[in-house]
Amino acid sequence: TIDQTKFMIIMQSFNRNALVSPDDNPVGPTDNSANLSGGEGLPSTTDEIQDALDDLYEYLAQYSASRGEGDIMVSKGDGYVFISFADAVFFDGDSSFLRKDGQELLDGIIPALRACGSAIDELEILGHTAQVVADKPNPVPGDRRLASLRATEVAIYLQENMEDVLNPGRIVPKGLGQWRNVAPHDGVEANRAKNRRVEMIITGRDLEDQLSDSYEKYYTMYNATKEQTTVN
Repeated sequence: TIDQTKFMIIMQSFNRNALVSPDDNPVGPTDNSANLSGGEGLPSTTDEIQDALDDLYEYLAQYSASRGEGDIMVSKGDGYVFISFADAVFFDGDSSFLRKDGQELLDGIIPALRACGSAIDELEILGHTAQVVADKPNPVPGDRRLASLRATEVAIYLQENMEDVLNPGRIVPKGLGQWRNVAPHDGVEANRAKNRRVEMIITGRDLEDQLSDSYEKYYTMYNATKEQTTVN
């Protein structure tokens, strides 16, 4: 596996602005020109944000390849990095208790997430379930609760290890249940395993449009409701 020392070398080779803090934890670009709610430092250019996401993708791709177990898939696009984890790594069947294997896997990616923390707009965790019976959807309450609890357990673990570099308001767990399946709900165990998964979508901040910032956008909408309610 890629240890933290190797990670820091990789990050510095990808991004000249990536430095090492006194406690040997990777930190993001230091050219920060603004602070938003929560005291988070911001990269000063859009290019720096995309560079940070590119660095994150490169690390995750190498980390996935180093494991060689097929339990992590990663892709990237303009302004985001997408990670899909095999659910069996995190949870036993019908359980939302985070397994030790899952904690260790998260420990392997947290240094990379910390390194680009100041560039992250939102870290979304998606919890999925598999349909138990081929021709019958899961009972809605249990399906949604299990998916939500799984996403929340991952969110809790990330928050406890990243709160100093990423505002917890930017960590968003979502329980999607069985409804975004990537394989048929046909009762075949291999397909159930594919559908039983956890994913992350890491989006970068948009410095040119503050209303594209999910954290700030929430408070903009909330304040608008106060104003409009008062007027009405």
